[in-house]
Amino acid sequence: MPLSQIDFINYPSPKESKTTRKRERAGGNPVLSGLLLAILSRVLAASTFVQKLLWRLNGFDKIKDLPELEGYTARFDPTVIPATADSSEALSLLELPRPPKRRSEKAYYTTADYHEAYKSGALTPVDVAEYLLPLIVRQGKMPNKYSVAYLDVQPDVVRAAARASAERYRSGKPLSVLDGVPVAVKDEVNLEGHKKSLGSSLDFRPKLDATDWCVRKWEEAGAVVIGKTNMHELGLDTTNNNPTWGTPLNPHNEDYYTGGSSGGSACTAAQGICPVVLGVDGGGSIRIPSSFCGLYGLKTSQNRVSVYPAVPGANTVAVYGPMAPSIDDLALAYRIMAQPCPEDPLNKAWPSPTTHSVVQVTGEGKRYLGIDREWIDRSDPAVLNMFYAAVQYYRQAHGYEVVDIRIPLQAENQKAFSLTILTEAMTVLSMDKVKQLQHPNQILLNVSGIHATAQDLLASNRLRERAMRHLAWLWKQYPGLLVLTPTTPFAGWKIRKPSDITDGHGASDADMTLRSMEYTSFSNWSGTPAITCPVGYAEGNVPVGIMALGEWGSEEQLIQFGQRHESFLGEDGVRRPTKAENWVDVLSQATKQ
Repeated sequence: MPLSQIDFINYPSPKESKTTRKRERAGGNPVLSGLLLAILSRVLAASTFVQKLLWRLNGFDKIKDLPELEGYTARFDPTVIPATADSSEALSLLELPRPPKRRSEKAYYTTADYHEAYKSGALTPVDVAEYLLPLIVRQGKMPNKYSVAYLDVQPDVVRAAARASAERYRSGKPLSVLDGVPVAVKDEVNLEGHKKSLGSSLDFRPKLDATDWCVRKWEEAGAVVIGKTNMHELGLDTTNNNPTWGTPLNPHNEDYYTGGSSGGSACTAAQGICPVVLGVDGGGSIRIPSSFCGLYGLKTSQNRVSVYPAVPGANTVAVYGPMAPSIDDLALAYRIMAQPCPEDPLNKAWPSPTTHSVVQVTGEGKRYLGIDREWIDRSDPAVLNMFYAAVQYYRQAHGYEVVDIRIPLQAENQKAFSLTILTEAMTVLSMDKVKQLQHPNQILLNVSGIHATAQDLLASNRLRERAMRHLAWLWKQYPGLLVLTPTTPFAGWKIRKPSDITDGHGASDADMTLRSMEYTSFSNWSGTPAITCPVGYAEGNVPVGIMALGEWGSEEQLIQFGQRHESFLGEDGVRRPTKAENWVDVLSQATKQ
């Protein structure tokens, strides 16, 4: 069914947003690490005056005074639901479009490679599980380069799931192409029988020990969940620097961060340990790690995928989404996990992504790419060169028409987003718990999480409504438009010095954090889906990504964009890490037990 024929629930009334305001740039926050970071954290905790001073210096108090908010009401939840009168039957899991096997020996394995190995008897899911467990289970205090990506692995649970899958293959009855395939999920996800710390030293396990719906769908398809992955503490930054659990390093260049907050998931996928992983996207924490680690990442518009939200009250800005080295694996994982949940009154209204009509959504007529050139040109030259080379490819190879657009008040929207999500985080944190967090998060929450007034929150969500109505206006002008940006304005985030990840204090660079979310946070703030695709490599073999933001409910259109993008990467597809020890050749190394 074409997008133009879909009705929506809660769709914004289209209205163009104009402003003559100049775009702001982040700046002025100090780079902190080591003992100085610890001292400032303590000073801020003790001084309300200094907290409020930094609050004002970062401009959080100015949102409520924006004259552009006149005439707009507050929208606290950006969920917009495509509502189709769909009478077509859902495809069975075995009928879903199957990913192809890997293109060459230089490429990553896909779920199809695992599936074929299991069907042929060359390997079993038990062989793979027994090979992976010694790599990912933490031994002693110091994790290795593979186990640092994991916070909780339950070997008995993994072995039981692998044995059940092996039995299905023996009897010729696999549940799906995903059956027996190792997958990993971010620690922010609820997984029955597993710990949940949100990357901290605290315990965030819910009273009801149950697995989140999206992971249940993967398990019902036969996937073997091998563990919960490392994350930036509470998901509140974009590096995955984690003094408590260790910092996973970028497999493409270990002088760089993996990106956060879903950095553990991205790391283990880039290492080849899992062909599919799950992240949770707040300010871009699927797309930023995907970009830094050279993966595909999909942030959905289905804002209530989980029956039991990781942080109550924060599900207006956080969603679950897959990451994978293969666009077709990404599509398969998404279609399985995003089936509507009958236990959630909002989520069950979504059309199933497994029906014929939804899978075939492609849009009609012209293909538009919207580019806000003033916004894009804030990126570094190396990123811009790759971005515009990709734009030229879309024009010539796939007939996209490039149109100039404007996203007004982008910096103000980013501030409103940060103000809102940090205030929401404080709804589940007592000050005693804040004192137990890592120093960068103590600073962040003491400055930005506790000083928002009702006026600030109302104004922020009026700004959200303004942004969403402007997007609706753009889609009225250009049906099926994809807003195209780099994923991040710079290539990777280099670790400033070794002690930043080893001395136990962590590191804080607020200006770099804000810049890393320059493009990604707007999708979360407006509730729109977005996909990141690998676009090239900067100096030092550092991956760079490109991001397309689509209309609410346009996940299949974005997947199709990613499939068209794949040929841009060349015949081998997504590049593996160049260092042999940074990529695990699972299907070659796992031997029959």
